[in-house]
Amino acid sequence: MNPLSRRTALQLAAVTGTGLAAASVAGPAAAAPSSSRRMFGHGVASGDPLPTAVVLWTRVTPTAASTPGSGVGPAVTVGWEVATDPRFRRIVRRGSARTGPARDHTVKVDAGGLSPATTYWYRFTAGGTTSPVGRTRTAPAPSARPARLRMAVVSCANLQAGWFTAYRHLAARQDLDVVVHLGDYLYEYAPGEYQARDVVVRPHDPAHEMVTLADYRRRHAQYKTDPDLQALHALAPWVITWDDHESANDAWSGGAENHTEGAEGTWAARRAASQQAYAEWMPVRYTAGGRLYRRLRFGRLASLSMLDLRTYRDRQASSMVDPALDDPDRTLAGPEQLEFLLDGLADPAVQWKLVGNPVMIAPVRFPSTLDGDALRGIATLLDAPVSPSGVPYNVDQWDGYPAERARVLGHLRDRGITDAVFLTGDIHSGWAAELPADASTYPATGDSVGVELVCSSVTSDNLDDILGTPPRTTSLAAETGIRANNPHIKYVDLDSHGFSVLEVTPAGVQMDWFVLVDRTHPDSGAVWSTSFRVPAGSGRVEPAPRRLA
Repeated sequence: MNPLSRRTALQLAAVTGTGLAAASVAGPAAAAPSSSRRMFGHGVASGDPLPTAVVLWTRVTPTAASTPGSGVGPAVTVGWEVATDPRFRRIVRRGSARTGPARDHTVKVDAGGLSPATTYWYRFTAGGTTSPVGRTRTAPAPSARPARLRMAVVSCANLQAGWFTAYRHLAARQDLDVVVHLGDYLYEYAPGEYQARDVVVRPHDPAHEMVTLADYRRRHAQYKTDPDLQALHALAPWVITWDDHESANDAWSGGAENHTEGAEGTWAARRAASQQAYAEWMPVRYTAGGRLYRRLRFGRLASLSMLDLRTYRDRQASSMVDPALDDPDRTLAGPEQLEFLLDGLADPAVQWKLVGNPVMIAPVRFPSTLDGDALRGIATLLDAPVSPSGVPYNVDQWDGYPAERARVLGHLRDRGITDAVFLTGDIHSGWAAELPADASTYPATGDSVGVELVCSSVTSDNLDDILGTPPRTTSLAAETGIRANNPHIKYVDLDSHGFSVLEVTPAGVQMDWFVLVDRTHPDSGAVWSTSFRVPAGSGRVEPAPRRLA
């Protein structure tokens, strides 16, 4: 829509010497002034762009004792400015916000009165200190018809399992309008519980599973000290949702697999703590206890409906033979959110109906012909129960809520809705699939009502990590078997870590997958892996040549 020019990036580097400019031009962030690092050590961020407003975020440390989660320190006033140039010669909006220990010294401002489809720069001030500069961009006007929209798509970033090199490679780009994060922005585990091939690349803080509000605040703070994450936050606005690890593994409305009532307090208290910390630390229009699911529009080209598939869901079934799977009233999204989703899919005002979907919606049947290690590895990857025939079955995703999925896909079919694309994370692997309204007839008819594109994990373990085998070796048989058992699945990569870039145009949607050479190396390279395209009006996904830089 309006990529950052190299001249502007170099100008910004000269002005700020901070993460945005350095990452946009030449890789790792340059050193910020020590006073700025002390006061604004967690960087700056923006999110949820509207045509005339965007959320701005930072965190201040007014005293040495005011550490994240400490609950101590003075209340302070933080100034903010928005300008149309990186030197802040043309300031268009300014204001101030009060913060203190009650909100962990975080600042979140919904800066309004802006112009549509416009690039802005922003910064904060506190105690005579100026923050790093961030760049953001408003969405197009509702009636606009943009020629394209380009977004990064990421999920599943476990700090213990590797370096956030994927974020660094994205921050070096100059063409991103928005970053979409589909969940598992951070992980709840203690050091040694969940990481790369039993090697803790970077231990979590605090050094135990996060349970209390102070724990969640400290863990959010640790992640936001990562320079590559800071650089990507400062480059472009983010649109984010949570999956389970922002609270606890396999969360549902009344509990989680990784929560023990009594020993870890009540689930209600733990979930409230996780949601409060999320509201404080993330650049999102969300207040604790409110509604995270929401929809953003990018003119008439596309809408993006971000889902929350943890807060309202019924408990997961125990297996594929659990009678609960036949209950038509079981819900994943909750009644109100489901109606919100269906309404968005039927919106005639936009062409592409994009859905930020934390867990896979495409049906997946895993082959029973794989060797035992591969099947056990897939079960571990999915954190899934095993059927009587020994085949894993992922009841944590839409497969575990078949009636609700049938309603969504039937809605697309019955209303003749076109150009619905589900963007998905969670499963630590890359997928491209068509969405059959009836999977049993798809092999004969090929009828597809939409498409699902799944990004790989930034760092979190996938199949080769679980099996302890070299990448692209033992997993190949599993991928071949999955495609053979599921003809609607056109691509699957169970091994790679990295990121995706999605381009949306009136003619089609294309996702490019990029994979890291070694997630455990802070200077890892990233290489293009594959591309798939969804031609407009087709409901189909097809291989495509790499088009995106």
